[in-house]
Amino acid sequence: MTCVLKRKDFARWQAAEKLPDIALCKAVHEMESGLIDVDLGGALYKKRVARPGGGKSGGYRSLLSARIGSRYVFLYGFSKSDKGNITQDEKKALQFVGKVFLGLSPEALFNALQADVLLEVHCEQDHRIATRRSGDAPGGRSDRQGDDARV
Repeated sequence: MTCVLKRKDFARWQAAEKLPDIALCKAVHEMESGLIDVDLGGALYKKRVARPGGGKSGGYRSLLSARIGSRYVFLYGFSKSDKGNITQDEKKALQFVGKVFLGLSPEALFNALQADVLLEVHCEQDHRIATRRSGDAPGGRSDRQGDDARV
């Protein structure tokens, strides 16, 4: 089961930029399909993320630690227009903290989530919401109406 997480600092930046979780989920899905923008070494990756309503080229850059297919932790984000790249010192620090987060035991991960050091990204829920918004279900009803009808 894939676990997608984000640091609290990343979540603050994400909220300020109005970047939805579904964009993070899409980035993870692309990585699982082999679309990795840059492997920075030490389980640290740079992944381009599109601005809402825009493309990736003028969008955001996210740095995340990943054990592909298992655990992803979004560590740092920035707008390409605000910053060209990270420094070597920033890279080393992110590699270190990323390895710590990837290596957390289930109990330590639970504690990090409880303390709001890490926040969970709910990709399955976001996918269902996006699917509901994208069109009608068979029979002319939207998926949302179909769910309500079965309750």
